[in-house]
Amino acid sequence: MGNNETVMIIDDVAEQIEIATVILKKLGYRAVSASSGEEAITYLKSASVDILILDMVMEPGMDGLDTYKKILEIHPGQKAVIVSGYAENNRVKQLQRLGATHYVKKPYTIDKIGKALKEALEK
Repeated sequence: MGNNETVMIIDDVAEQIEIATVILKKLGYRAVSASSGEEAITYLKSASVDILILDMVMEPGMDGLDTYKKILEIHPGQKAVIVSGYAENNRVKQLQRLGATHYVKKPYTIDKIGKALKEALEK
């Protein structure tokens, strides 16, 4: 369970954002969302969040790795959890080296995403 921390969901699929928002509210988090990396970066230039749920593959536009690199320029040390429907690959590993601590495969359960968020926020 969360403590009213703000989680930004960055995903290009509207249904994924809707599902994640419901899950986050049940877990005690506040949710904000962006449908692209570019939209997330624009938002984060004037705001901050406690942690990101970051989709790896977003089209068109920036993927999760490129998005996270730009966000780190604005908010060094930004915490993030990576989510993807695809297998873990080299770009996911690069993202983890930059500071995204957990990788959760889609579709995820409330337990899996809740545990990943809690652990990442405690680091």
